[in-house]
Amino acid sequence: MTASFYPPERTLMGPGPSDLNPRVLAALSRPTIGHLDPEFIRMMDEVKSLLQYAFQSKNAVTFPVSAPGSAGMECCFVNLVEPGDKVIVCQNGVFGGRMKENVERCGGTAIMVLDEWGAPVDPGKAEDALKANPDAKILAFVQAETSTGAESDVKTLVELAHRYDCLTIVDAVTALGGTPVKVDEWGVDAIYSGTQKCLSAPPGIAPVSFGDRAVDAIKARKTKVQSWFLDLQLVLSYWGGEGKRAYHHTAPINQLYALHEALVILQEEGLEAAWARHALNHQALRAGFEAMGLSFVVAEPYRLPQLNAVSVPEGVDEAKVRSAMLCEYSLEIGAGLGTMAGKIWRIGLMGHASNQRNVLLCLGAMDAVLGSMGAPIERGVAVAAANAVYAA
Repeated sequence: MTASFYPPERTLMGPGPSDLNPRVLAALSRPTIGHLDPEFIRMMDEVKSLLQYAFQSKNAVTFPVSAPGSAGMECCFVNLVEPGDKVIVCQNGVFGGRMKENVERCGGTAIMVLDEWGAPVDPGKAEDALKANPDAKILAFVQAETSTGAESDVKTLVELAHRYDCLTIVDAVTALGGTPVKVDEWGVDAIYSGTQKCLSAPPGIAPVSFGDRAVDAIKARKTKVQSWFLDLQLVLSYWGGEGKRAYHHTAPINQLYALHEALVILQEEGLEAAWARHALNHQALRAGFEAMGLSFVVAEPYRLPQLNAVSVPEGVDEAKVRSAMLCEYSLEIGAGLGTMAGKIWRIGLMGHASNQRNVLLCLGAMDAVLGSMGAPIERGVAVAAANAVYAA
């Protein structure tokens, strides 16, 4: 007979999921009630309001899709892209490539703007594409590229898109809660995120927000949205919040309890304080790694504080290092993807996991593991360098 599953205790410092606050774990175990229960509907309204705070937006169409961040991406594309539409997609890592797949599966044409992995999206290249394609409907790009740790300039790219009468779709999966996301101030038309990164909620829900321009475009569609489940005009009969809620699907009730609690914790801390905490812990981690002799892939002005891409030293088997960190320290860090596979570690400092203890644990473990492998590093200095940042 199969026994119950009890997972090991881990410290999660990869590209996601991130560690959960005990309050969020406790929220998952609260009694399940019906998805049309008046008390659950009251909580739904609070979740929408809390997400508006996280996105810094008053958009009425702000809600959590009942599926992972990838479904948030698909929700934006299937609602805004019709067959024959031309969409300019900026790719500087894995997730820009997924945007291209979405465009094509919606019957659209993807005009690709390619940048080097580890670099931000180049606004000049984006503008060249906008000039060359005056009939383009949408400019799509990733704010925080999870595969490389690079952050792009949302405000500038949105201004460009609007100058050329384009809507924008922004991937903020790794950005939300860890680095500034200002939907209304920047004029973003459609944006999606995930719960398992800097919000430190369980994976499986995708916050989205649509501005008025995007909603008008959806209402003006000439064709049906290809996805029944993600069709906004159907989903909003349940999440819209005006009058009686109509059944669309059974929401992930306990998952939403957990998201609600995670968003309450974010509100208690304050967005600016959360952004500052992520930045401080990144600076300490950076000081430790650089003292050790390791380098970062992304140039300093474009580095994400919550997702650190660290170069693997010459002659080191990066997979063996990750395995040793997991087995000996119960500490998870991530591997590189795509063109960066085998060349980098992706080290997350996301949400609840972005704290001084984790920074020092990671640096100490990396020092010990690399040292035992004879890697060309400076030993015994990383933790002191990080502590100097905290003491400053």
